[in-house]
Amino acid sequence: MAKIRVALIGIGNCASSLVQGVYYYADPARSTAGLIHDLVGGYGPADIEFVLAYDTDTRKVGLDLADAIFAAPNCTAVFESSIPKTGVSVRMGRVLDGMADHMLDGRGERGFIRADAPEATAAEIIAALKESRADVLLNYLPVGSEEASKFYMECALEAGVGVVNCIPVFIASDPAWERRFQDKRIPIVGDDIKAQLGATIVHRVLSNLFRQRGVAVSHTYQLNTGGNTDFLNMLDRSRLMSKKESKTEAVQSVMQQRLADDEIHVGPSDYIPWLNDNKLCFLRLEGQLFGGVPMNLELRLSVEDSPNSAAVVLDAIRCCKVALERGIGGALIGPSAFFCKHPPQQFSDDIAAQLVEEFIADEALAAE
Repeated sequence: MAKIRVALIGIGNCASSLVQGVYYYADPARSTAGLIHDLVGGYGPADIEFVLAYDTDTRKVGLDLADAIFAAPNCTAVFESSIPKTGVSVRMGRVLDGMADHMLDGRGERGFIRADAPEATAAEIIAALKESRADVLLNYLPVGSEEASKFYMECALEAGVGVVNCIPVFIASDPAWERRFQDKRIPIVGDDIKAQLGATIVHRVLSNLFRQRGVAVSHTYQLNTGGNTDFLNMLDRSRLMSKKESKTEAVQSVMQQRLADDEIHVGPSDYIPWLNDNKLCFLRLEGQLFGGVPMNLELRLSVEDSPNSAAVVLDAIRCCKVALERGIGGALIGPSAFFCKHPPQQFSDDIAAQLVEEFIADEALAAE
């Protein structure tokens, strides 16, 4: 089978875990444990090939992708260090709002150091996407990169490249943007990737359990802390609006009854440097049992953040490639609902999982 040719926008921790994972699972001697799907449309992890990479940090621009994924300020777990040179040199991208001002304050190796190379133009990026014959573009920009994300979305549309939008800038879930992808028969999976087993999916499962068992939720919170650049970036609360909306709506959508704004709190809470890429989540749900008798549940979850994301992105890439082969454009409804926090249409996790299986098996198309 042909390779799935992937372009990366942002070579941070999430990109590092994804690239490591592709090489890790390419070894046939290794177990497929940890994958959501071994094959999607006949494609395995080893069928992904990285053909283009952009970043704006001077410590990554100009490096081979195999080296850039381990460059500072990346701090995620290294579970596959034997990565050969890829021949893909990280190019200088477009900054726009992709670097928050407080990230440039020289905090050791925690913030960003902007490269002094000339920024890429839209024409140059479009030409590179076409020349590399990229199938799928991954948006791994920092949270709050509204202008930068839309800039790269324009490039993808012009180049005819499918998109997996991993961050909470609303593209697939925005009717106007989604229509443009549909009109050009370009697939997009989005918005804002759910982790394989992270805070949002666990919060959804517990909220759904309360609903199914007739326990009325009165209050809930989800507090998240971490030490990677994502959490450092989100110390600027102005960059958090879409992230909080995305995470909150993912939980509200499975509630028996929507909670008032002051009865639910979901979102990143603080940056703790020594945690590195480990994310600590603290969940609490309060409710009433039979007879109005109160109860509460508290949970602490500790996960390595970026590998948790990569497992899901790996499937999203392959679904996007399958859609390209089938001539499907616009938001992929089932995959977006299962893989993302803020999809165009929310479904329960069980139904979203079923829709993904039908999409992979082509049953949904056969029924039309």
